[in-house]
Amino acid sequence: MEQDIVFQYGYLGLFVVSFLAATVLPLSSEAFVAVMPILGYNTWLVLSLATVGNYLGALTNYCIGRWGAAFVLSRLVKVRPETQERARRVFGRWGAPVLLLSWVPVIGDPLTLIAGVLKTNWAVFTFWVVLGKAARYLVILWIAKSVTPTL
Repeated sequence: MEQDIVFQYGYLGLFVVSFLAATVLPLSSEAFVAVMPILGYNTWLVLSLATVGNYLGALTNYCIGRWGAAFVLSRLVKVRPETQERARRVFGRWGAPVLLLSWVPVIGDPLTLIAGVLKTNWAVFTFWVVLGKAARYLVILWIAKSVTPTL
């Protein structure tokens, strides 16, 4: 599904898939970030759009946590109080820098949601999440360039 979106709509498709991949939907943007420059897309534009899209998806989780936590966590997601408390302890122990891991599958989305629940400062949230997501995409692009033969 995401292949169709990215390859039919190019940069816009990458942005949409990157946004949705940062929410609770089971999508991934990494392969597209790696392949698009090989297909002739501008590397820096790919990096920028994927990072911004992924950040905005994480920001959506943050906003849900900040303003809709009671409804979402009690009615839709059914997160046990023990799980919420464990996430609070991790956040309390490591602080906002733990948001560098917001790109990691399985744990990244809950981290951004908990950041909202804990009312983490928006600017601090933005700094750590953008840094983590951009660094991940830079590594992917570097690896893709390293293994791609020169045409």
